[in-house]
Amino acid sequence: MTISRRQFLWAGGGLAALLPILARPALSADIVEIDMGGRDNGAHVWFDPAGLLIGPGQTVRWTNRDKGNSHTATAYHPKNYDRPRRMPARAAPWDSDFLLPGETYSLTLTQPGVYDYYCIPHEHAGMVGRIIVGGPVKSGWIEGDPAGDLPEVALRGFPSIDEIMARGVVRRS
Repeated sequence: MTISRRQFLWAGGGLAALLPILARPALSADIVEIDMGGRDNGAHVWFDPAGLLIGPGQTVRWTNRDKGNSHTATAYHPKNYDRPRRMPARAAPWDSDFLLPGETYSLTLTQPGVYDYYCIPHEHAGMVGRIIVGGPVKSGWIEGDPAGDLPEVALRGFPSIDEIMARGVVRRS
């Protein structure tokens, strides 16, 4: 079978159109990794990536790679230390508890929407993250909705929903 030049170019154009979709590693992996990190002197701490787009039913695993600090991955929710809810209404809140260096915590997210989370001891240092499951939904919390008092540094630490939707993964380290 001989393929014509037109068929070849058409197939190549279809492949080129798929590349942005295929380039989103968070959507293709069964388990998506988030590192918890910090500088040796403790002057800066972070989640990497700070923003993720994943599919419903995917598992996220946080790993503390910071040799000098313990960290948490804690959902913004009233059941977690009376914090404001910044996640879908039907989703269950989580709290990893303190993870020592090298320890991990895994969670499978099934409800579509935006999930904001933070590190309990480092929220005031801006150690926050955002996960979008499927896409932002109107029935859940959406960026810009009133969500209680958060430290200004934490609010500045969240990647925007538009940036996460466009890039799939937003790195901060």
